[in-house]
Amino acid sequence: VQLQACGGGQVQAGGFLKLACTASSNAFGAYALAWYRQTPGSQRELVAMISNVGTTIYTDSVKGRFTISRENVEKRVYLQMDSLKPEDTAVYYCNAASLGSSWHIMDYEYWGQGTQVTVSS
Repeated sequence: VQLQACGGGQVQAGGFLKLACTASSNAFGAYALAWYRQTPGSQRELVAMISNVGTTIYTDSVKGRFTISRENVEKRVYLQMDSLKPEDTAVYYCNAASLGSSWHIMDYEYWGQGTQVTVSS
């Protein structure tokens, strides 16, 4: 599965961005999909996950501000990011897991390239 993410950029605190990720697999609908982020010198952090039946999970720091969604026909996963904060600055990665639902980074065998999100204060 190849994943291609886009939509990053620079925005001021309080602003919004919408990330999108397109997958190449015809089995897209069966996968769990997630967005991770990483800052220099730190481990990747799971931000949001959507299962193959639409269940969503968010890390506490983004609850109420970020929304993950998927369009299976278009083979896309989105991350709507509102009320952005400087601490949201990171490289964001989209990922897919054949498991169908997982909150564990080790279950995600498919990784896309990252897209930079920079939030200025």
